[in-house]
Amino acid sequence: MSDWAWEYEGYEPGEERLRESLCTLGNGYAATRGAAPETAADDTHYPGTYVAGCYNRLTSVVGGRQVENEDMVNLPNWLPLRYRVRDPDRSAGPGGWLTPDGDELTGYHQTLDLRHGVLVRRLRFTDRHGRVLHVEQQRLVHMGDPHLAALRTTFRAEGWSGTVELESGLDGAVANIGVARYDALAGRHLVDLRTGAAGPDTVWLSCRTTSSEVRVAMAARTLAVRGGTPTGTGQRLTHGAALRTLAVPLAPDAPVTVEKTVALYTSKDPAISDPLQAALDGVARAPEFGKLLASHRTAWEHLWREAALEVPGEPGHILRLHLFHILQTLSPHTAELDVGVPARGLHGEAYRGHVFWDELFVLPYLNLHFPEVSRALLHYRHRRLPQACRAAADAGRAGAMYPWQSGSDGREETQALHLNPRSGRWLPDNSRLQHHVGSAVAYNVWQYCQASGDTEFLHTKGAEMLLQIARFWADTAVLDPGRGRYRIRGVVGPDEYHDGYPGADRPGIDDNAYTNVTAAWVLDRALELARTLPEPRRRELFERVGLDRAEPERWEDVSRRLLVPFHQGVISQFHGYGELAELDWDGYRARYDDIRRMDRILESEGDSVNRYQVSKQADALMLGYLFGPAELSGLFRRLGYVLDDDIWRATVEYYLARTSHGSTLSELVHGWVLVRARPAEAWRHCQEALLGDVADVQGGTTGEGIHLGAMGGTLDLVQRGLTGLETREDALWLDPVPLPEPSGLSEYRFSMRYRGHWGVALRVRTGRLWISVPDSEERPIEVRLADRSLTVAPGESHWVPLPPG
Repeated sequence: MSDWAWEYEGYEPGEERLRESLCTLGNGYAATRGAAPETAADDTHYPGTYVAGCYNRLTSVVGGRQVENEDMVNLPNWLPLRYRVRDPDRSAGPGGWLTPDGDELTGYHQTLDLRHGVLVRRLRFTDRHGRVLHVEQQRLVHMGDPHLAALRTTFRAEGWSGTVELESGLDGAVANIGVARYDALAGRHLVDLRTGAAGPDTVWLSCRTTSSEVRVAMAARTLAVRGGTPTGTGQRLTHGAALRTLAVPLAPDAPVTVEKTVALYTSKDPAISDPLQAALDGVARAPEFGKLLASHRTAWEHLWREAALEVPGEPGHILRLHLFHILQTLSPHTAELDVGVPARGLHGEAYRGHVFWDELFVLPYLNLHFPEVSRALLHYRHRRLPQACRAAADAGRAGAMYPWQSGSDGREETQALHLNPRSGRWLPDNSRLQHHVGSAVAYNVWQYCQASGDTEFLHTKGAEMLLQIARFWADTAVLDPGRGRYRIRGVVGPDEYHDGYPGADRPGIDDNAYTNVTAAWVLDRALELARTLPEPRRRELFERVGLDRAEPERWEDVSRRLLVPFHQGVISQFHGYGELAELDWDGYRARYDDIRRMDRILESEGDSVNRYQVSKQADALMLGYLFGPAELSGLFRRLGYVLDDDIWRATVEYYLARTSHGSTLSELVHGWVLVRARPAEAWRHCQEALLGDVADVQGGTTGEGIHLGAMGGTLDLVQRGLTGLETREDALWLDPVPLPEPSGLSEYRFSMRYRGHWGVALRVRTGRLWISVPDSEERPIEVRLADRSLTVAPGESHWVPLPPG
């Protein structure tokens, strides 16, 4: 297997959904799962095409009540291209359509070309007459022109002659049915399907979404371009599909190639008046496949140049796959869109395509490679700031309360009920109480501006978000006179398992340590920003958001007196966590093969995870992911607490023993916080994070869409976790730590963009660090290491010895 190829030998129906997700092709605007064009959606295959930000609402009846959900819409399927060989006995009629699931399949190989963004499939069929047909297919979703996609299919008859009949088209009879847990919910989002033909080679399909009324149009051109003249061509138009039919003669061992080129537009696209006309124009002007492939490859080469990452061995191979999927979901095209970070990429329908807090794990990587994309993703949050302020007001709070799940317009999209597939019961979903998502938005604003130096954004849109989130926390915190501390009650922390106290009549827990500490950080940053804003801007901003000049005084007080609970010498995940019962971990491991989702296991037994000291994923330990040791201890010191190395180590040990790792983010965060103290153990967690999707360690979830946050986090683990890289105080701070030899990460290299410098290169080897700044007119870069500081001017490179670990 090449470092730039992801390969599958043989056809495995049970693995097809996983392969479809991992072989998705996209360009930041649209993406299509790696499904077989010869097949339709069924229990094995799930073709899905998604456009970023294209959502629609449907109402379902669940348990006798109406439930409204907004989904990222599965758009018409542009892949269909099926084929069959005419039977030599013409009286028998044509043979059956050839598919990977048929008995005729005698060979199958699939390769995802990561360097060039191309999916290659090679199939061999042997019919009942012994005739062998070789089929090779290349697929791309164009990275240069985001509205184009194409298939090139080459047929070769091994030692015989005959005719291949083809049917190529667009299928609008699709629905959102890619997640079994949602089967009871409405999934048909498309109506007003129309089909037509434009000349002998092109068919088209248009439709719209039911409630958001997004108009969608596709046009497909299908041509036989080499080795034979097509005959019997025509179109077959139905209510739900537009099909082009053709018959292509085959000569012995003489390849015949058929090209299918597709254009996709929606009414959300800028600079068009009609999606159908735009699609027809786009496909008419599209060049032949060879030229499309060449420009597509060039676009990918430019991306890889900006996102260069060199890690040896298998870890590097998986990291490159992760980066590939990040770039397909969040490319420079994303900078032109009003979209957030979909937690499962544009790769499937899990989480309904919603935006959670996963940008917290993705933006730190993008900030140093594609800052224009980070800025656009923060614009998505800023455009929804008024909605977040309305949500806070409706809850009786000041400021901005961002939703846990977001979609098209910024309202809370978290479902009211969720299904436990183990018990088959629909249960209340209280995860909307994860108000810490607001702190994640503020953190991303701050980190982006520190990395990019974009003070214009920080002083305008960034400041508006930061101050309104700070207002929310200051107003939510309530003073407990008996403790002399402010408390934040009725929330859900990153753990997600604990959504209430045992037997309580209200949801939520109190004083989640992660929530309170990050709230204190937000308040401190808002105060710092208010102090440093130019006076005219500060006055204008305060007037615009209606900020009373006395409010910062409360921010100061709350930021210093928020409660952080402790028990047994460790940080408590939340108030009362240490009083919960201990779980019989050994007993449950003996009874169940997989205990990652202890919430589902316990609920199916009539019990509740709220009764136990068991966490789904890192919660209190997330503090060690966001903040370096010095900054974290400083935060606790500001709050009037001591957090030394002994307390932090004890806290890490405590939660390591009580975490089920029910999220792909969990292993990543645990590896991050352990990387300096216990590198061998850290590497075991890092391996799990790397394998999360490629090995589908969560048991079937990857087939519903990849985990974008976990993929971005693994890249950032190399970029910031291993290097200790921080962007603060107008300098690059570096403190590399080597991982043990089995990891294969004793040497690695990557490049980045930093404050106007394109292609700053870092290489870490055992005991040495190399930094190179390309020639430009920009200012020199200040670099701070644990034992020295240096200035690297444009055009300079330096090898720097590292202090012993």
